[in-house]
This record gives sequence, structure tokens and C-alpha cells, in this order.
Amino acid sequence: MNRLLNIFMVLFLAATTILVFMNAMLRYLFESGIPWSEEMARFLFIWMCFLGAIGALKDNQHLNVDLLINKLPRPVKYVVYLLGNGLVLFAVWSLLHGSWRLTMRFLGAKAPVTGISMGFVYGVGIVLGVGMAIVVLYNLYRLFFKKSTIDDLTRSSGVEGVD
Repeated sequence: MNRLLNIFMVLFLAATTILVFMNAMLRYLFESGIPWSEEMARFLFIWMCFLGAIGALKDNQHLNVDLLINKLPRPVKYVVYLLGNGLVLFAVWSLLHGSWRLTMRFLGAKAPVTGISMGFVYGVGIVLGVGMAIVVLYNLYRLFFKKSTIDDLTRSSGVEGVD
């Protein structure tokens, strides 16, 4: 899943970069452009950001303040971790529910220039919700069945702070 996620993010970034660059060059050199490139670049950027959010959650790189949780005793850490993940699952469910409704509502609506279904744009919320739910449920599975330590699950994989 991680490899596929990274492949899509790279493809979307490359396509966005190429579209914006080509359109800028055509506009400044030949006073023309690709009419649909701005809209398509915007849609690809939205997808890339949302897929990146799944990857950041998987790597525990979302903005967090772990100063308090690192100082808690181990049993309390478990409780806080479970409560936090329960809240994340609730937020993901809310996002998934809202995205599903928006996607279904705007499935027949077309983007003005590309003609792409707006369900494609709003559908990224569904992908985000499912992806994040999978990550959270997998982390809970690791906690209960794979006996990963709570310290491994709560440790940021980003830049370490000063203690």
C-alpha cells in the first residue's frame, strides 16, 4: 500500500509540474496555452496532498505535541493512545461520510474546462477516509496483537526535539 501511495504521489507531482511548466512556457513564448492544464494541475495537487496526508499518518509525521504523552506512565499512555485513536477514527468517519455525500451529489457535475466529473475531486475524501482508517486500525492491531510497544507507536518519525 505504501509503495502504491508513493507511486501515485510521484506521478501526480510530475504531471502537475509538467502541466504548469508547459503552460507557462507556451503562454510566455507563444502567447497561447493549454486551456485545461490549470484545472487539471489543481485537481492533481488536491489528490497529491490528500494522499500525502495518508502517508504522513502512516509514518506518524502529522503535527503533534508528544511532550506530555512521553512523560506519562506506560498504562496511562495506552489509555491516551486508545482515546486519541478513537477520536481520529471518529474524525475519519465524519470525513468519509461527508465526502461520500459530496461525491454522490456532484457525480454528474462536470468541471468547467476539463469536463471531468466533480465526483473525482470530492472522491479523494473517500480515499483519504478509507486510507486513514486502515492506518489507524492497523496501528491498533499492532498494539493488541503484534505486541508493538506503546513507545514505538507514539514516537514521531520526524525530527526529534530537544529534551
